Amino acid sequence: ESALDLRLGRRFIFQQDNDPKHTAKISKEWLQDNSVNVLEWPSQSPDLNPIEHLWRDLKLAVHRRFPSNLMELERCCKEEWAKLAKDRCAKLVASYSKRLEAVIAAKGASTKY
Repeated sequence: ESALDLRLGRRFIFQQDNDPKHTAKISKEWLQDNSVNVLEWPSQSPDLNPIEHLWRDLKLAVHRRFPSNLMELERCCKEEWAKLAKDRCAKLVASYSKRLEAVIAAKGASTKY
């Protein structure tokens, strides 16, 4: 749906983090049956996946608010997600080359990122 909304046609490559829970047989089959190009990607590599840094930011912000029930948790998550700075996202994307170089230099091991 998102690819259609963005009018990408088939000119995109889908990225996922390849965590085992995201690579179920049914998911792989759906991607293959729908001719979705999937980027090969190491599983659970936050150095290379900017969204992982945003999830951490969100988790810390929500934790500081001490939600006491599920409804409050949902509300806090939505409010804090809306507050995430657009420049934070831009900086994460802009730093990708340096993070990639650091991962290569560390031969896949953890980096300061």
